[in-house]
Amino acid sequence: MTTTPAVRAMTPADAGPVLAIYQAGLDGGNASFEHTAPDWAAFDASRLPEHRFVAVDAAGVVLGWVAVTRVSARAVYAGVVEHSVYVDPAAQGRGVGRALLDALVTSTEAAGIWTIQSGVFPENTGSLALHHAAGFRTVGVRERVARHAGHGDRWRDVVLLERRSPNVI
Repeated sequence: MTTTPAVRAMTPADAGPVLAIYQAGLDGGNASFEHTAPDWAAFDASRLPEHRFVAVDAAGVVLGWVAVTRVSARAVYAGVVEHSVYVDPAAQGRGVGRALLDALVTSTEAAGIWTIQSGVFPENTGSLALHHAAGFRTVGVRERVARHAGHGDRWRDVVLLERRSPNVI
């Protein structure tokens, strides 16, 4: 029987495993247009500290992470964030992504955030299924939105997903 991983706040001590999991996702070619994970200083500076979580196993090993960025500095968009969720390839299919998204939804709703959005490559069917199961809906597809350097330098589509909180109005 698989147990749900524990989720806790991300700390600077998690930098190594978080960035390694990030890089593993990038190396797979279906996680982001980026091809190199940032250093911890850049990661830390770009993500809201109160909405960063890691999932860990019973031994405390980091299995995945989730974090958000602001979509805009404009006050009217204060309740809208964009998230990223990454799971160690060896831990996929064990409820890690869902536990992380559930923690993120709880955290953002408590802070008055009404929309969480993300862009996912259509080929990343596991991520799309996870997001739909967690209450995200497909808003649309941004066709040929950018070229994916380092992965065939090909144009890629991105599925735009969002979760609108029924509790924050």
